[in-house]
Amino acid sequence: MSDYYTTLAAEARDQLAGLIESVDVSFNELNIVVSKDKLLDTCLALRDQKAFACEQLIDLTGVDYSEFGEGKWQGLRFAVVYHLLSIRNNHRIRLTVFVDGEPPLVDSVVDIWSSANWYEREAFDLFGIIFEGHPDLRRILTDYGFVGHPFRKDFPLTGNVEMRYDPEKQRVVYQPVSIEPRISQPRVIRDDNRYLGTMQQEEEQDDA
Repeated sequence: MSDYYTTLAAEARDQLAGLIESVDVSFNELNIVVSKDKLLDTCLALRDQKAFACEQLIDLTGVDYSEFGEGKWQGLRFAVVYHLLSIRNNHRIRLTVFVDGEPPLVDSVVDIWSSANWYEREAFDLFGIIFEGHPDLRRILTDYGFVGHPFRKDFPLTGNVEMRYDPEKQRVVYQPVSIEPRISQPRVIRDDNRYLGTMQQEEEQDDA
């Protein structure tokens, strides 16, 4: 574990006391968990306080924990993870906020880091997370007629709708999925030394 990040974690516990829920160091990065009602105050502190000075939000993503740990996860279903970079201090901070509900709601951080704009649209599109206060929250990867959020664990592999060009209407139309769900089981032929004894017995029985 880096001594630098250990010191930075202690700094976070001291300066962000009352805002954050937990701090730890893993994969040589500082990890902070915050409740959604303290998210904006924490982000402002991480951006403006000299000890952190995270001028840039370099990535933001959603996470669906509904099947985490083979379904044993007991916490809130969704999380939003923010990856922050300080050029001045040459360090990275990973900030996580857990959310739930349908739809899951969390404050937008666009007013703090403008780069969050398209990242939040992507998390909305793929996970259905609503970022309150976002200036233009609409789909960014899927089509406007798309139904559902494809990165959710319960999203069907075939999707919910399919689209095709209708020559009579001269436009793209949407219709229910016509693909029949199926499970493909690949045929596996095991022909190695683990099965030589069994294969020899079968050959001897055939010769007899």
